[in-house]
Amino acid sequence: MTTATAAWVTELQDALGTGSVLLDPDVTAAYARDQAMLAPAGMPAAVVLPRSTADVVAVMQVASRHGVPVVPRGAGSGLAGASNAVDGAITLVMTRMDAVLEVAPADRLAVVQPGVVNKALRDAVAGVGLFYPPDPSSYDWCTIGGNLSTNSGGLCCVKYGVTTDYVLGLEVVLADGRVLRTGRRTVKGVAGYDLARLFVGSEGTLGVITEATLALRPAPKRPVTLAATFATTAQTGQVVERVVTSGLVPSLLEVMDNTCICAVDDLLKADLDRGARALLVAQSDAGGEAAAAEIAALADLCREAGAEFVHTTDDPAEGDLLLTARRMALPALEQLGSTLIDDVAVPRSRIAAFLDGCDAIAVQRELIIGVVGHAGDGNMHPTICFDPADDDQRTRAYAAFDDILELGLSLGGTITGEHGVGAIKVDWLEREIGPVALDVHRAIKDALDPAGLLNPGKVFRRVQVADLAAVTGLVGSA
Repeated sequence: MTTATAAWVTELQDALGTGSVLLDPDVTAAYARDQAMLAPAGMPAAVVLPRSTADVVAVMQVASRHGVPVVPRGAGSGLAGASNAVDGAITLVMTRMDAVLEVAPADRLAVVQPGVVNKALRDAVAGVGLFYPPDPSSYDWCTIGGNLSTNSGGLCCVKYGVTTDYVLGLEVVLADGRVLRTGRRTVKGVAGYDLARLFVGSEGTLGVITEATLALRPAPKRPVTLAATFATTAQTGQVVERVVTSGLVPSLLEVMDNTCICAVDDLLKADLDRGARALLVAQSDAGGEAAAAEIAALADLCREAGAEFVHTTDDPAEGDLLLTARRMALPALEQLGSTLIDDVAVPRSRIAAFLDGCDAIAVQRELIIGVVGHAGDGNMHPTICFDPADDDQRTRAYAAFDDILELGLSLGGTITGEHGVGAIKVDWLEREIGPVALDVHRAIKDALDPAGLLNPGKVFRRVQVADLAAVTGLVGSA
């Protein structure tokens, strides 16, 4: 550094140890952004890796005293830029807090730190016959803290719901370093405001989650899987509607459009039907005859809608192969160029209209757009493929991104179903929720973080922290 080490850096090093405070720009650059590669990102002045709640308290107390912004971060699997760094700020990386503190089978709950990987929690509770349902596609490396901060969903939401549905209680370090414990271990509890869920989906703007008490479910039974292809989006949408109205509750109901089918087939050589307009993949984990009957009923709905191909299997390995094809949709599209991944949820009755609308946007903007999504709950992930080095393509890609958000809202949907607002949809939040709701958001933010230190510039705009360069004292450092 060309200037004297800032006082707050010394205080952090004294509190956490030098090994937990990273300052080398070549190292800190690796923590500058999440998987939303084109979302704006700054450069952290320091990356701090706490090992305990006490460490997080120390960080927030130092940050509060010196007016240094803090950006909480998990594994960096996010797709909206929510954990992207802010110039001159502290990036607080929670991955070292990775302990499963308790599994209580009699109460069907687990207590975990935020750095626990989603799959690691699943594996930890499987041994006692329990199940943690939320399963983002990155479940094998995303962390529970990140899932909580963005209220992640996943493939099984149609039956099991999203992250917030499993939150019993949280421990949160507030902007001033105070520790808030909210929620409960009981199945029911209505004492006071539901503060735990206030922090779920807040994207690190209200506090730093340091512990979570999570509800568990009995382990699912051996699944039965279905795959069906369709020549039209109308047929696909009809099946989704009929699933809802007939009372079927599959554990999974996913859709891929033709662009995704072909991309996955190119990548995996999976012998998929490249001529199909859409592919539906469904599972039932009801077990035994109940699962077989549920999938048989769903297969009948597909045939009645005019499916070109319907296949069912009770072989878990074959089912896993079909799910692998679904989970590989986004990596397959990445082979076609850089990607802008959207995250729009629409009413299930409007899925066909949304797929057709995305096709029209692709033609209008002269771009490749593949759509994959959770048909069972209407959460779609249109992915725009383009060459970022081509200024014209880049401009058209951003325009298509906005077109898709506009399409989703016009169909009665929302701008994000599970990835969050982050840094890339700030301008769209007010359009969806309106000025009164935005005022309430700001009032809550001001009450909990009056100096605006936590993840500034994310979710919505407010008065920014003044002159970060002067606050950090690290201008010109190298």
